[in-house]
Order: sequence, then C-alpha cells, then structure tokens
Amino acid sequence: MTDNSHHARHAASPYSLGLTPARLEWREQAPFDIDFNDVYFSREGGREETEHVFIHHNNLVKRFEQWREDRPFVIGETGFGSGLNVLCAYHCFVAHAPPEARLHIISVEKHPFTSAALQQALSVWPSLAETAGRLMQQWPSPVKGVHRLLLDERVTLDLHFGEASEMLTGLDGRVDAWFLDGFAPGRNPEMWQTALFEAMATASRPHATLATFTCAGSVRRGLTAAGFECRKVPGFGRKREMLSGHLSLSSADAAPIEPGRAATPWYQPPQAAKKGSRIAIIGAGLAGATTAHALARRGRQVTVFDPHPPGSGASGNRQGALYVRLAAEVNAQSRFYLTALQYAINFLERLDPHHTLWQPCGLLQLATTGQETERQRRSIEAFGLPEALLTRVDREQAETLAGVTLADSVNSALYYPGAGWVAPGALCHTLMTTPGVHHRAHRVSALARTSAAWQLRLEDGTTAEFDQVILACADHLETFISSSWLPIQYIRGQVSEFYLDDEALAASPRCVVCAEGYTPPALNGVQSIGASFAPHDRTLSPRQADHHHNLERLAAALPELAQRLQSRAPEARVGIRCATPDKSPWIGPIPEAERWQHDYALLRRDATRVPATPGACLPGLWITAGHGSRGLVSAPLAAEMLASRLCREPMPLERELVDHVHPGRRLIRDLIRNR
Repeated sequence: MTDNSHHARHAASPYSLGLTPARLEWREQAPFDIDFNDVYFSREGGREETEHVFIHHNNLVKRFEQWREDRPFVIGETGFGSGLNVLCAYHCFVAHAPPEARLHIISVEKHPFTSAALQQALSVWPSLAETAGRLMQQWPSPVKGVHRLLLDERVTLDLHFGEASEMLTGLDGRVDAWFLDGFAPGRNPEMWQTALFEAMATASRPHATLATFTCAGSVRRGLTAAGFECRKVPGFGRKREMLSGHLSLSSADAAPIEPGRAATPWYQPPQAAKKGSRIAIIGAGLAGATTAHALARRGRQVTVFDPHPPGSGASGNRQGALYVRLAAEVNAQSRFYLTALQYAINFLERLDPHHTLWQPCGLLQLATTGQETERQRRSIEAFGLPEALLTRVDREQAETLAGVTLADSVNSALYYPGAGWVAPGALCHTLMTTPGVHHRAHRVSALARTSAAWQLRLEDGTTAEFDQVILACADHLETFISSSWLPIQYIRGQVSEFYLDDEALAASPRCVVCAEGYTPPALNGVQSIGASFAPHDRTLSPRQADHHHNLERLAAALPELAQRLQSRAPEARVGIRCATPDKSPWIGPIPEAERWQHDYALLRRDATRVPATPGACLPGLWITAGHGSRGLVSAPLAAEMLASRLCREPMPLERELVDHVHPGRRLIRDLIRNR
C-alpha cells in the first residue's frame, strides 16, 4: 500500500484526527507507559486501589442503591488507561443499583491502548473477563472524538479520545461523580492544569463528587479555585493520603443559560421527556426506525405512524452503501460523518453480529480524475486516520480488493475496511420489532399543539395525543413545518437491479465500489447499481433513461460488469431522498423561528453581542431529516442523539458537532449575515 502509516500521517497535519496509541512495556504483567515513565495500576493491588480511591470515596455503593432518577447516573473519568476503573464501576453498579437504574460513564483518553494491549492488561482479572470481552468487541480505532459503546442495555460508555481539558470543555452533558485519574502530576503535568479543573466544574451537576489518588498541593489548589471543596483522606497502600471532595453549592441549574452555553445560548437544549411521556414518531424509514429502536432500548414506549410497511420509501432499497465523502480538509461536517460511520458500524455489528442485514466487506472510493486523485491525497494527509479505518491504495491494490478489473481511468482509491453494504428495508423491519415499538399504519395529515400535548390528526379523521413528536418523514415534511427557514431539497433516485447468471456474477465486485454511483457485491444473484440523482423531482415512475445513466456511470468504474449487464432487462426502484442546503442533516428540537428572530435580533448588527436568552423551541417537537444519500451512516447516530437528549443523557458527540446539525443553525447564520 502507499506510504500512509499512522505515524507518518499523524505528523503531516497539526489538525489530524489520528491519535498515537500508548507505548507500553509489561512489568510483572502490568502495563508501564514508556513515554510517561509510570504504571497504569499495581499488579498486586490495582483493583483494590480502584475500589478504595474511586468507588469508596465517591460513595458509589450507597448512591447506586438509592438511585431512582429517570436519567442515568453519570461518572466522568480523566484517564481511561486500561479500563480497570470503568469495569469496577460497572460491576459495582450491577451489584447494587435497582434493575430500572441506568449508568453512563464518560472517560477521556489521549493515548488509547491497542485492542491487543487492552486484552493483555485486563486478562489479569478473570472475574472481569465477560465485561472486558464486550468492551474489546467494540473497541474503537485511535481517532479523536467521541466513541459510544454499550457495556450492556443499562450501561453506556462514552470514550472521549483526545486531550482531557479540550474534550471535557466540549462535553455536552453533566457529571455526578468524577474519577480524577491519570499519571502522577509530576509525570504528566500537562494534564493537571487549571483548564482541566475548570472544565470538570463546568460539566458537573451541583454537589458532584470527586476522588483522586494524588494529594499534590497544586492539584488541591486548582480544584479549590475551580469550585470544589477538597479534603485529604487516607490513601491506598504506600500512598498515605489522597483527595476526596465535591463541587460547592452551585446556582448553575437556576441560571437561564447552562454552563458551557454562554456563547451559543440558542442551542441550549429544551426540557427532556419525562419517563412516562407518550412519544410518537412520524415515519418508519431509516430515520424513524433507528430512533424508535434507540428510545425503546431505554425503556420508552414509542408509536410510529406510517401508512406503509417499515422501510418502504427511499429506505427500502435492496442494498445501500455505508458511504462517506470526507472533505480535503478537516471540518465539522466531515468530523460528524466520520463519527457517524464509526458508530453505524458498531451499531450494526451489535445488532446483527451474524451479518444477515449487512456485510462489512469494505468500500472503495475510486479516483478517476486527476482532480479527485489530488483531493483524496489531501484528505488522507489532513485527517491522519489509522489504516483500520481508512487507507489510500493504488490502482493495483484497488483491483485486488474489488476482485474485478477497474476502468482504465482509475488512478487510485480510498479504502474503508470496516464499511460495506446494508439491506436498509430489512434493517427497518428488524428495528421496528424492538419491544416497546408499536407501528400504526396511518398517515398523519396534520399536527397541532394543544395546551399540554401534540394532537395528531390522522387521514381517517381520528386524532391521537402525544407529549413528544419526532418528525422523521422525509417525503412530506412540508405538511408539518415551514420550509422558509428549514428548507428541504427533494431528490429523486432510481436504482437499477439485474438478475445475474454465473458468468455475470463473476464480474460483480467483492467490496462496495463507489465512483459517480455505487455498486455493492451482488446479493442473492441480484446486482444493484445506482443511484440516479434528480433534484426537485418527486416522480416515482421508473425511467429507462435512468437505467442507461446508471450503466454509463458503472462503465466508468467497472467496465466488465457494465458490459455483461447491457443486454439484460433491469428492474427499477425509485425513492425520494431528502437533503439540506448544506448537506448536513437536521437533528434536534425545532425552534420557534419568530422568537429566535426577535430574541437574537442583536446579531444582525453585531455577532459578538450574544443575549443571555435560551433558544425557544416548540415544546416536545423534534426532527431527524435531511440525511440525503448518506442516511445509512447518519441515521443511527442521529437516533442516539435524539434519544440521549430526550432521556437526559450526555450526548454522543462533542458540543460543536451537536450544534453543527441543530435545526436552528440556518436561522442563526441568516441573522448574523443580516438576511
């Protein structure tokens, strides 16, 4: 392969997202960090030390036993390391919390272990093996950002890979108890700084507790200055003393603007849904089905309204690609889609480990012009990603991966080893069978707000009331919401399907091949190619011209397959995709547009004059739409975002990226530009 090793690419750009894994030695079966010259845990008493420092001095046994909130208890940790602290917290929670309680752990790590090193480190404790196995099955590549894992149905782990103070400053969530861990202050002084302590305080709930193994004066003074009350308590083993404490009484909850939202008050989230809230989703495509599943997995009852079977619209194709197109430079949109791709792969593997609904066969993004070749070169250098996630290959390597001859115009390609194809219709059907999800085969013709709820008027004239409504109906959003400030572009797409004999089957690629269109490996003897792209066209009848167009684009990538399909009569499937002007989806609460234009009118004259007024949103009305042709990648993460917001959980993205897809972003942009 071309020279794009992790370390070479990491050095190529100061903004690259690839991280350097921990460099380890093994001393008496315990990991020792070469760069920081320090141990991760004691071989003899590592687990006991964790229990003493973090579990006991955050009083977690009692707090777990008494936890009755309808939100999860949230633990924040400043150094994931080997994961020992997280696994101990998990087992304490399972042993002591009531069965309906939930736990959410946020752990920051700048230099993650490799999966092999993680397995070796945790093998010391056989009693943790089952949970450690679930952790390692989902272990992400060393890429900066948030990686959401499920340790079980009640316990969520968010790994925030990156520098501690930066990641916690961008945290969209609040913490109940802190594990202030990391190498000793003398070994890792860059972490133990004022910025970290202030970020912890900002992200804390009132009276949040903390515990740390150190009692260094600089740490105690820094925590005190940030608002924590600390005291020295007996340490563990040879460490005579450690620190334990809590956040001083805070008025943060009474303030109009949440901590961390002073610069963007318009994006302050609305109130979450109460435990017994009646939740309706309009639309049973990918966006609606993934959201229904995410909410039901949290114990919420969800009713999905769609007159058609799940996945009948644009989500009903035989196969779709797990496809993203990263920009030539790192930007918010590419970071969102990169996180979404990693989450989608993990989500599908967890949902369907036997690969009946999808195949992680890999995906090639071909470069057929000099301009695209250069764009891909710049992209691979800018992002600096590990090869397990993305690598650049030459023409010969691309042909080997595809298993078929490529067009002469192909110069090189980007290869996503973990991506592949998904059967979206079958996926929607499976998600809609989640316990707690109910499908009502009715079209919603109107939506009206009563004094305390949303009234859905159905096509048959009946009505139904719900506390929370989520719009996931790409093909008729204009029925419910004005397109003047939330514009939607409808795009007609036609997929061509060909039944293959053995000769033609031999020309089908082994992985997904993308150029102007996409071509997955044939499924059950049927080759899908597509899709056409016709903006502002909502005609559902098939067109022969689109078949010719699909074949022409196929010939520019896979000429042998195109030739063998020329004489065959195709079948067509037409869907209407829904896109946004800036190509990022709408995910979140729906603003009261007139209130925003009034409350933030100052922005027209001076964008630095930010009123301390939270953004008014239509109570209980949400949207997940505008996923375009990349919904297989973005819809699962969008669903997790909405479910997290409705259930008062930390978000699975940095705050900046949550804001990037907020439905009110166009309102704010137009105000700042005085439009």
